[in-house]
Order: sequence, then C-alpha cells, then structure tokens
Amino acid sequence: MKLGRLAQEAGIALDTGGEAGVTGFAIDHRKVAPGTVFGAFPGTRFNGEDFIPAAVAAGAVAIVARPEARVEGAVHIADAEPRRAFARLAARFFTPVPETIVAVTGTNGKTSTVEMTRQIWRMGGHHAASIGTLGVTTADESVSTGLTTPDIVTFLSNMTGLAREGVTHVAYEASSHGLSQYRNEGLRVTAGAFTNLSRDHLDYHGTMESYFAAKMRLFDEVIAEDGTAVVWADDPWSAKVCEHAGRRGLRVLAVGGQAETDGSSIRLLARTPTQLGQELDVEMAGERRKVVLPLIGAYQAANALVSAGLVLATGGEAGQVFDALARLQPVRGRLERAAITRAGAPVYIDYAHTPDAIEAAIAALRPHVRGRLITVLGAGGDRDEGKRPEMGRAAAAGSDLVIVTDDNPRGEDPAAIRKAVLGGCPGAMEVADRREAISAAVAAADGDDIVLVAGKGHEQGQIVGRGDAMRVLPFDDVEVAREVAAA
Repeated sequence: MKLGRLAQEAGIALDTGGEAGVTGFAIDHRKVAPGTVFGAFPGTRFNGEDFIPAAVAAGAVAIVARPEARVEGAVHIADAEPRRAFARLAARFFTPVPETIVAVTGTNGKTSTVEMTRQIWRMGGHHAASIGTLGVTTADESVSTGLTTPDIVTFLSNMTGLAREGVTHVAYEASSHGLSQYRNEGLRVTAGAFTNLSRDHLDYHGTMESYFAAKMRLFDEVIAEDGTAVVWADDPWSAKVCEHAGRRGLRVLAVGGQAETDGSSIRLLARTPTQLGQELDVEMAGERRKVVLPLIGAYQAANALVSAGLVLATGGEAGQVFDALARLQPVRGRLERAAITRAGAPVYIDYAHTPDAIEAAIAALRPHVRGRLITVLGAGGDRDEGKRPEMGRAAAAGSDLVIVTDDNPRGEDPAAIRKAVLGGCPGAMEVADRREAISAAVAAADGDDIVLVAGKGHEQGQIVGRGDAMRVLPFDDVEVAREVAAA
C-alpha cells in the first residue's frame, strides 16, 4: 500500500514520499524492516526519537514524530501528537477488522465486562472475542498479551487477525494508559461502557481529575458519533460521564439502581444473594424481568448488566440477552473459587488491587460468611503509594482477620510496602512470603469461614526487581490455594 494513500485516508497531509510502499508499522526500532512506518515517541523510560537513525538504516520509509524531531533519509510525518497520527495511519493499513467493536473503561470491572460481553454475544450466535488483561480470548483459545491495553501495532494486528479468523464482534478494555497514549485508535467503536472510577494509577496521572479525563477520551473522541455510551449509573462520577456523552450527541444507555425508568435504560430494582449466585429484578422499557445470575457479589451484577447493555446497544434482542445472563461463566481470577479446604472453607481469588475493589470483593463475600472472613492482601511496588494504607483500611473494615503479604514488589523493598499497607490495618498479621500467607489463612479457617486472597487474580507470576534485574517468579494464587488446601 502506498504511503500517500494511507495518509490521505487518515486525513494527514504529505509534502513528499507519497509513492513509497508501506509494508508494516513498528514502534520498536528492532522490528523495522524495509517499508516500515516507524513511530518515534517520547516515553517515561526511553525516547523513541533516539532510535530514528537506526530505524532509517533498517529501511523505514517514514517516521512519525514530533515536529522538532530530527529525521534524515525518510519521510518525516510531523505531528504534535505523534502517537495519535501513527494510530490513524496504522488503522488504515491493518484491514480487515471485525464489524462490531465495543470498548469498556473504568477502574474496576473492565476485564469481567468485556469477557461477559463476549460470552453473551457467543450465546447469541456471533463469533466473538475479547481483548484485555486476560489476553485475546475467543471461543476456543486465550493468548496472553501481558498488558490491559497492548501497543497500537499489537492491538490493530490482533484485530485484523481476529477478522481473518471470522470474528465479527470484539469487546476490548480501554485503560486510562491506553486512552492517554492512543493505543487503541482509528477503528469504528460502536459503543463504549463506563463501569466506575476510584483511586488508581495516580502515580501516572497525578490527580483524580486527570485520571478521569483520560478515561473520558473514550466518550469524547473514540466512540463513533452515532454510537452509544453504556453507563453504570450508581457511581459518583457517572453524571459527569453522561455529560461528556451528551456533548458528543451519543445515545446514553444507563444501567443500575439509579438508572431512569425510560425505554433505553436497565434499572436494577432488587438484588437477592443466593447460595451460588444472586437473583436480579430488573426493568427495561416498562417490562420487569427476573435474572438468575450464577455469580456472587454486587459488582458482578453490575458488570453483567453493563455487558447486557453493550450487547443491546449493538443489536442484541432483550429476551435473549437477559436469558444469557443466567449462563455466564466466572471470569478467571475474579471472585474465582479456587478450592475448598479440608475444614470446608471456600477460598476465593480476586484481582482486587485498589481500595474500592477490595471493599467490593469483601462486600460480595460477606453475605455468604457464617463465621469469619479471612483476607490475604498486599500491594504492588512501583505503583501508586498513596493507596496502600487505604487498601489496608478497606480490608480491616470488612474482614475478621487480615494477613498482609507481598504482591508484586518489583523494584521496591517488600518490607516497606507491607509497612504502608499495615498502616491502614495495624492489627493485621504480617507474613512476607505469599505462599506462607495463603497457607496461614487456610490453616486458620474453619468450615464456617471464607478465605479471600486479593491482588493478583489471574496472574501467574510474581514480579521482583526492575530493569535488567527484574525476575518473574512462577506464582499462581489459584494453584497455590489448591495446593495448600489439599496439604
């Protein structure tokens, strides 16, 4: 494909080089081959502009970079937002793509919501996939990408690969990092969802307002102008989300207890916990429905209903969509029951790694606890330090016994991280080794108790060190819980 044609379709003016043939796109200079368009972006650790000469020497035909970048020997596509320009160009190169694409943003619930959306679509007869923290998930396989939102080249190539395999419907996680760095741009997004907003990633965004603004790019710029915003109405930030959607002229489909009783909203009238799940009483378009959801917890109900909203926004039939909720399967590492101890206590694994998520996971389990709720948690290193004591407070407020352990310490001193968490729960036990901490929780639990292991969820490794000294030690909370429960 000619560079000039790609630029014209992306709305980018070229002075020269339009006849150059494009064979691919790369943001890693080591992956440049003859005919590649190279994206040279300033980053927190590296400046891609430093690798422009190497990219040109490897055969790059064009460099997308800031106007002040120095480019010799290739076309310089200069833009003040080079990531956005690169994404728009790349999106014209990677074709075909699935015809129906939706995105989910929010602090918690993104992974569950995109996966539940995929399941509902599949039960409706569509060939569907989800992209996010769990990787690329289709009906018959899951391929890990290692990131909630992969880089733009991986994202677009995944989309094209899925389309060539016959996938017609895709739901993807739109993280704040991905939105602020234009990692998922250029495609027609039919609908987007907002789940909630609570403290996370302030080490990157600085303030909650900046964090929220990054999320809002989904509604301000990414969703198609004739698209739909599915908004969980029971979050304090939801009214502002609706304002952003309204300014774009997007259709708003509100979901939750505070949703209006209009024809397009899904109002949650009542939620009743059961032994293995919960019953939901919902109303839409004046019709009340009973939904038997085979998942526990208020936030799982929220995720399921937001997923239903996304499917309805993309042409799903209400009867089929609500019937499908009764057949949803648990999402890996999201209140996943990993084991039952010899004493009869169930052990749940959850990805909760923010104060709000820990509170939600505890609230989900509390109605099922006859004895004590025992919570194991830690906090990740090289991440927002301010949330650590808040995580401890959230655990202490809802648990009968808290065990503070290591999560992914990365480049920080694990003892210092644990101390920060213990600042919010000074009466907690401290067990540094994560396996020993899980073992201690299992040993302490009797048949009326429930054990919650929070923080790592689906992850299968523990990250220690940073840079060249970084190691990923094999560690899977689910497998460890099963091993210690059987020991």
